[in-house]
Amino acid sequence: MIFRVLFLLLVMVPYLILAIPYQVLASRLGLPGWNGIPRVFHLFGAAFLGLKVTVLGKPVAGRPTLIVSNHISWTDIVAIGSVADVTFVAKKEVEKWFFVGFMASLQRTLYVDRTRRSDARRTTHEMGKRMAAGGAVLLFAEGQSDVGTHVLPFRSALVGAAQHAMEDAGAKEVMIQPLTVAYTRLQGLPVSRNDRSLIAWIKSKSVKENIREILTGGVKEVTVAFGIPKPLAHGADRKAVTKQAEIEVRRMLVALNRGMPLPELANQ
Repeated sequence: MIFRVLFLLLVMVPYLILAIPYQVLASRLGLPGWNGIPRVFHLFGAAFLGLKVTVLGKPVAGRPTLIVSNHISWTDIVAIGSVADVTFVAKKEVEKWFFVGFMASLQRTLYVDRTRRSDARRTTHEMGKRMAAGGAVLLFAEGQSDVGTHVLPFRSALVGAAQHAMEDAGAKEVMIQPLTVAYTRLQGLPVSRNDRSLIAWIKSKSVKENIREILTGGVKEVTVAFGIPKPLAHGADRKAVTKQAEIEVRRMLVALNRGMPLPELANQ
């Protein structure tokens, strides 16, 4: 814990003091390098939180891409953000969280109010614009976090909305890429079922409880595995495409939790 405090004071705070002013200008004026600053912040954040990130496969680059992923903890965002340049889609409440919301906004995170259908349409329209411009948007397709032993059903409506928004924005085709996040070891030992409750953000725990457990826990080895992307063309069956992505994410999660190899990954 002493190391983390020193790292925060001597590395992260000075970096933020220097980087935030430029990030504010870059994100508002569209200056180059706006996405590099959050990437470094996530790298520092991973070190601070005790995350040892391993990347398998590669994210699609330079093409409109919708990445669909499982979701275990808020630390997923730090792990993914440290290895890939993506736009995250988060629930509206995150925008109001102290500091976290501020940093997420600087990374141009898209917020959606799930209680308002009109807001969901606005968010998917913005997703389409980002993808049509050649960017990657990451969607936690389960719609909620889970303990990390299995994958909840993916919401095809979210994928379908993104598909329509992408078409409206002028992109003829978007790649849909499955992504699996798996926490495999804690302090060098395989993660047990009880350990997962110390990592995952489960409903029975408050944000403060989960943050305390993450900060006081040991080194957590997390694997970020990018599956093979497939085209999501105009008129494609969104339910079938979503189900296939769900199956692929589940297959990779089971293999990673069991320590098995993943022979088929994106451009490995």
